[in-house]
Amino acid sequence: MKTITLLGSTGSIGTQALEVIESLSMKCGVLCAGTNYKLLETQCRRFCPEIAYIDESKYSLLKTALADTPVRVVTGEDALCECAAYEKSDIVLNSLLGIRGLRPMAAAIEAHKTIALANKETLVTGGSLIMAAAKKNGVRILPVDSEHSAIFQCMQGHVRPSRLILTASGGAFYGKPDSFLAAATAADALCHPTWNMGKKITVDCATLMNKGFEFIEAAHLFSFGAEKIDVIVHRESIVHSMVEFEDGSILAQLGAHDMRLPIQYALTYPERTGCIAKKISLSDVGTLHFETPDEKRFPLLMKAKECFKRGTLSCSALNGADEAAVALFLEGKTDYMQMIHLICDAADNADTHGLVTLESIEEADGAAREYVKTHCTSHAAF
Repeated sequence: MKTITLLGSTGSIGTQALEVIESLSMKCGVLCAGTNYKLLETQCRRFCPEIAYIDESKYSLLKTALADTPVRVVTGEDALCECAAYEKSDIVLNSLLGIRGLRPMAAAIEAHKTIALANKETLVTGGSLIMAAAKKNGVRILPVDSEHSAIFQCMQGHVRPSRLILTASGGAFYGKPDSFLAAATAADALCHPTWNMGKKITVDCATLMNKGFEFIEAAHLFSFGAEKIDVIVHRESIVHSMVEFEDGSILAQLGAHDMRLPIQYALTYPERTGCIAKKISLSDVGTLHFETPDEKRFPLLMKAKECFKRGTLSCSALNGADEAAVALFLEGKTDYMQMIHLICDAADNADTHGLVTLESIEEADGAAREYVKTHCTSHAAF
């Protein structure tokens, strides 16, 4: 029986991962959450982990709530990294939000744990360091993002492809007129056409920033140059991504809009078994459509490609700017077009010189966040 450490158990990926873990009769050794201590308490009583991690602000509440159980409640950044390195776990599923997943990922790799990666920001901000550390320690990183899982599945048993093709749903705003974008609200951005995800990633889908991050993640994860990775809009979200071989043949992975399938594949690889995920009927789907993304109207995809060429610290700044600006947008403190402007400006003004270390990555991220915060009220929308 495999034992899983689940980082981010109360989020969208985390809750679906627990459904998969239960269906496969796997064990949860560690559950880690942010501030949702009530849901974490429920999860602990159901899955009986040895350790539960919670944010310091909710530590006393969770510790009191679980006083009648053998679960050890911990908190603090050092404890989070110790959870990631928990010796009894076979796989660490990292579904933490944002750059917060970077140091625990590094700790899990140093502990020689197999990684199921659902935290794309880890590779966006620290891809060069993380992949080098994984290679040094002989650690396998198995993708959970549906696009990267699709590419990974298409590559099994085949020669290395010549091109990767990431599919994008286009999010809530694709095809909308400029007048709509100028007045778009957070509520509008959260109306994703196919997927049910957390608020931050749903906004990133609306701006195509999520696809930009996935572009960077794919480059690191599969060791492909930027010129060999394409993005194509596929509104139905049935083809999760594709690979093209030297002879022009293209392999695609198709499936329902259900993250439980890529989660399960990462946890059971290389085996396949029955899955609780939904299945699709191709006759019901009928027609599939593909088109080139409009990078002029959605400039964050192009900005992500630019930052990747500039290097790791530029990508770190982009991530920090995005997290800060999206938070302001969701709070109603900036509009859609100003959010885009802030992210681009913060990335373009970032200091990306110097050695790449965990500390310099976090500094670049923090400086970009501060830039967004201090410039939010002074920027005019496009």
